[in-house]
Amino acid sequence: MKTNTVKSKILDEQKYVISKKVDAFFTDIYNVYMFILRFFKEAFSPPFEFKEIINQCYLVGYKSLALISLTGFITGIVFTKQSRPSLSNFGATSWLPSLISIAIVKALAPLVTALIAAGKVGSNMGAELGSMKVTEQIDAMEVSATNPFKYLVVTRITAVTLMIPILVLYTGFVGMMGSYLNIHQTELTSFTAFFKSAFASITFLDIYASIFKAFCYGFTIGVAGCFQGYYAQNGTQGVGRAANSTVVLSMFLIFVEEMIIVQFVNAIR
Repeated sequence: MKTNTVKSKILDEQKYVISKKVDAFFTDIYNVYMFILRFFKEAFSPPFEFKEIINQCYLVGYKSLALISLTGFITGIVFTKQSRPSLSNFGATSWLPSLISIAIVKALAPLVTALIAAGKVGSNMGAELGSMKVTEQIDAMEVSATNPFKYLVVTRITAVTLMIPILVLYTGFVGMMGSYLNIHQTELTSFTAFFKSAFASITFLDIYASIFKAFCYGFTIGVAGCFQGYYAQNGTQGVGRAANSTVVLSMFLIFVEEMIIVQFVNAIR
């Protein structure tokens, strides 16, 4: 009898824990939904914080330029080096520029840029807003009749959403230049011949799809970083948890969005 009682208590405790986790999961989804609705409501209602948006664009774009330049350039070189032996086996090295352009424009440029931004920009947003939350700076802004959501959240999400597409185009250009230098060094291909061959296989749909991906990725990174930071709790541990959760959640959602958008574009094609 005692054994059955203990087992039933353990089962009840497990059911309770599972129930709490399920409730917390759906509560988080609802909170994110309301957070996004509030963003769109505040974003299109005056007053508009243009100066802070420009400042955040500078921090997101210019401050990330060096890292993205180096990563994009190396990506182009490495992918070219890895692809050459496979094409050489079939005597198709002349297809290398087309292969590189398809890979960079369709997938690598948006993904590389978004993942770097998630690690650098997203974590910074989560930590910054989280520290402001736990030190009650956000509460102080509300007391002083300032709308902290519009000033802190709307400006950051808007800046990331606008700057990621620009950075994606820049990453694609830098990646293609890295690929060109590698191909020119090996096959002495001219600049004009390389880019003619590269863009022969690229359509406007591919470019539009990459830009659309970039907007989605930027919005996702901004929402994840601001949401985790704006509702951070438990002091300094909460700040670290907000930064970490932002990076993990952003990267996971980026890959999910990549899969969905690719399926959608292929259906249109």
